[in-house]
Amino acid sequence: MRLFLSSQHLGNKPEEFAKLLKGKTRVAFITNAADVYPEDSIVEHMTPRLEELKALGLEGTRLDLKKYFGKTEELAKELANYDAVCVAGGNTFVLRRAMFDSGFDEAIMPLLKEDKLVYSGWSAGSCVAAPTLIGIELMDDPSQVQKVYGQEPVWEGMNLVPYSILPHWRSNHEESEMAEAAFEMFTKEKIPFKTLRDGQVIIVDGGEERVVS
Repeated sequence: MRLFLSSQHLGNKPEEFAKLLKGKTRVAFITNAADVYPEDSIVEHMTPRLEELKALGLEGTRLDLKKYFGKTEELAKELANYDAVCVAGGNTFVLRRAMFDSGFDEAIMPLLKEDKLVYSGWSAGSCVAAPTLIGIELMDDPSQVQKVYGQEPVWEGMNLVPYSILPHWRSNHEESEMAEAAFEMFTKEKIPFKTLRDGQVIIVDGGEERVVS
């Protein structure tokens, strides 16, 4: 399994993401964590990220999970056309609900286990890789799920890593103070977790895991 879990965008060394693709180039760019915002705002923030992928020699194409709600088999077929997914930040709970309603876990897991696809994400896109989203409510508002999708939040993560991920920790970011509160909660409740400062990335490549800054 190959994972690229970042605090902010592709981190300080985005070339490490390109290396993880091992010469392949097709990237599905998932923005559903930002469904709390108007479409024009999503496009505005997505465009420079797609340009960043292009500068790395990669081809990013937006994949909207809303189009696959209740269509897991179709999503699995679509994901098979890509070499990586890049899951952007926003509201972790909104993103996780979109994953749940589209059957994203079921669709992507065989591709990850067979090493046919890289999972990458930042902020919310990293948080969902954990076993649970408990504690992330100190950073993101779970009630946004009801406002956006008319559904309840999903608290189980994808369980790609055996610990929670705390992004924006002690960084120059508007959520850093909230990250400190989550840090205290994880510590108090003895929830396994790893912190990421903006610029840092957890990379998993098979049995090897490392942090790059």
